Amino acid sequence: MNPHQVSVAAESYTATLFAWADFDVSVQYGANQPEYDLVVVCGERMLKVSVKGSNDGGWGLTQSHKRGRTYSEAIDLWVNKHTQNTIVSLVQFKNVDLEKGEAPRVYLATPKEIGEEMKKSRGGHGNTVLRERHIWHNGIAKGHTDEIPEKWKFSRERIEEFFRQK
Repeated sequence: MNPHQVSVAAESYTATLFAWADFDVSVQYGANQPEYDLVVVCGERMLKVSVKGSNDGGWGLTQSHKRGRTYSEAIDLWVNKHTQNTIVSLVQFKNVDLEKGEAPRVYLATPKEIGEEMKKSRGGHGNTVLRERHIWHNGIAKGHTDEIPEKWKFSRERIEEFFRQK
């Protein structure tokens, strides 16, 4: 898939999962969405959802903030651009075989949780890319494994956790 197809598929799939989990979903359409792509509603409570798709195993989130900054500073800048009611849906298409009926893997996290994981990446040196699972074979992070926390997997329980925090 090209980047546009990854983006469209990730957003559509995320909206589908939230609706399937029995939440009301509103989708923003058009270019340059401000901070979020979807709104998920449960009664009077709502979450803004920023959707990030990938087909290469990682999500480049802070590259545009890195110039002239440390990894930690770039990550903090990215985190602070989000409001408290925003969560991020990370959709991964790498190694998903559509012909075998496999589905993309989806993770939900707050920007703060993502920032904390990104700062721990590369053996604690930080990175601009959040990786689903990556083993470092050389460099300063040799022997370190970056991996998305298990608790981030998309589930109704995970969504309700965000609503309880609001």
